[in-house]
Amino acid sequence: MFELRLVCPESAVEPISDALQALDALSVSAEDADADTQAEQALFGEPGLPPPAPGWSRTTVVALFTQEGAAREAAALLAAQDFFAGSQVQSVAPVPEQDWVRLTQSQFDPVAITPEFWIVPSWHEVPAAATRVIRLDPGLAFGTGTHPTTRMCLRWLAAHPPTGQRVLDYGCGSGILAIGAALHGARAVDAVDIDPAAVQSTQANAAANGVSIDSGLPDAAHGLYDTVLANILATPLKVLAPLLCAHVAAGGALVLAGILERQTEELQQAYRPWLALQVADTQDGWVLMTATRAR
Repeated sequence: MFELRLVCPESAVEPISDALQALDALSVSAEDADADTQAEQALFGEPGLPPPAPGWSRTTVVALFTQEGAAREAAALLAAQDFFAGSQVQSVAPVPEQDWVRLTQSQFDPVAITPEFWIVPSWHEVPAAATRVIRLDPGLAFGTGTHPTTRMCLRWLAAHPPTGQRVLDYGCGSGILAIGAALHGARAVDAVDIDPAAVQSTQANAAANGVSIDSGLPDAAHGLYDTVLANILATPLKVLAPLLCAHVAAGGALVLAGILERQTEELQQAYRPWLALQVADTQDGWVLMTATRAR
């Protein structure tokens, strides 16, 4: 394969990407041309908010082609278009032969939640210090333990083990929080998600970790729970406020993640009719919020 790299302004990202796809590129991707510099920009997308920009002020667009001639022809055709103004071809180069499976695996190392509690992909040895381990490989469903929101939820579970409790993981993704609750002594764990693929992923991951979890679509959540976990995003968390709070038993805990620091106050306002949310943890611009229902 051959890689065509272009640098373009934000306004040209979409027309250039569309043109590359029309020119039979195998794939087209965009990345911040100023990544790892002072000019690096963060782009966030979240339901209910305006969509993020299609690219960065300076965007690197990378297209893959099967033949070098096709990549160079695409570069020449793009350079002749009006929308290419302000853009430039950076390079056309062969893609080195790689063991893509091994390369992908190398991007996922064991993750320490606490000194004793780790998430370990199946191809890695368990660290010597680990006494409690979640075996988890990257898959279709969200949640490998590398994201700050997941790590904060797991840290909270480690600090507040739900021994003998009934636990709900709402929006379970890969099932990582449900598995973490089961490994920390929960007597019963329900894990629900709107995505059937997530339900299947949760069951497979639970079996791989030797724990019992009941997973299903959201209507599988029923009754009261001692701990309710929801690592989603701020907008759906606000919509779900009455439903999630209704599942929290007297003396029980509500644990919410997927919230940016700037969204803290709006989440507190959304949940105020039912529970008083407080920030329990922060990491990399994200917050973990918790509340306890009075007995």
